[in-house]
Amino acid sequence: MKVLSVLGSTGSIGISTLEIVAAFPERYRVAALAAGQNVALLEQQVRTFRPGIVSVLSEESAVLLRQRLSGLDVTVLSGQEGLDACATCPDVQMVVSAIVGAAGLPPTLAAIRAGKDIALANKETLVTAGRLMMEAVAASGCMLLPVDSEHSAIFQSMAGQREQDIRRLILTASGGPFRQYTRAQLASVTPQQALAHPNWDMGRKISVDSATMMNKGLEVIEAHWLFSIPADRIAVHIHPQSIIHSMVEYVDGSVLAQMGVPDMKTPIAYALAWPERLKLPFPPLDLCAIGHLTFESPDPLRFPCLSLAYQALQGGDSAPVVLNAANEVAVEAFLEGKIAFQEISNLIDQALQHHSALTFADVDEVLALDRETRARTREMIRRS
Repeated sequence: MKVLSVLGSTGSIGISTLEIVAAFPERYRVAALAAGQNVALLEQQVRTFRPGIVSVLSEESAVLLRQRLSGLDVTVLSGQEGLDACATCPDVQMVVSAIVGAAGLPPTLAAIRAGKDIALANKETLVTAGRLMMEAVAASGCMLLPVDSEHSAIFQSMAGQREQDIRRLILTASGGPFRQYTRAQLASVTPQQALAHPNWDMGRKISVDSATMMNKGLEVIEAHWLFSIPADRIAVHIHPQSIIHSMVEYVDGSVLAQMGVPDMKTPIAYALAWPERLKLPFPPLDLCAIGHLTFESPDPLRFPCLSLAYQALQGGDSAPVVLNAANEVAVEAFLEGKIAFQEISNLIDQALQHHSALTFADVDEVLALDRETRARTREMIRRS
């Protein structure tokens, strides 16, 4: 039986992870859960899975959760202390890192240093501190297994192959809800439209990232670190059907692809069970019923966030931190109705233009630049 800690248990990835655990109780046990402020859902999860330790964002939420769980043998913590405790729980063998944003970086690093295997759904961890994280993985000897459907597809398509035979990685993107919009139409889109993803059921922030194609840009950076492939050998193809989740092209011209129905439980289950596969209750992939699979090149004029991500990846340690922090603040402002959709990329571009490259000695420097960039971006929004 594999013992898990789930960081971000009340988010979409966390919920799907726990559904898999519930379906395979003979294989998995949950020892720790960490969430934000959704106390009601976390209470239900604790009563169902009976972890020994849980964590919430604030002490106020922790007080409320302790009251609700009175009588249960569970330790309720909060803040960074709680996250780190859940990430390094002695019983845990694998940590599912599914906290959205840069907040997932410190507990994931703590888990790696504690020798826990990582099922990584938090792409910002590698985006903001890729070199430091991969050095920590090498030092600890732990396994880092990707949960993003695209990186899981690449991981699966590389199985049994030699790294030196890879010509390039091809990440696929649905194109999001605005794939066929003109630049004029993009000027007036609403948060509600941006959240209506055509294929995937995702959280609010990642849904907007998909709409701007920043999500794919972050995945390019993540793929660079996961698979040690330079940016000029990582391509992005828009694939509206979301059936091919990504591909690997080899030097002999062969292209290996992983296909499946668009459901995040598949890559989650693959990471949890690797190198085995779990029998999931999905209908068979019926390619004859689908009929056709199409591909397009991304339009950098309509979706400049993808180009900005490639630019940041060439900027050393610190540019991706600026990219990610400015994006998170801009997306939040868009969802709150403070800025227009196209202002998201404009703010990120401005943040990168005002940045001077740095090389990080430790994660504290990453987090310091993250805070500085967030403050500067909020000030730009306030003045606009």
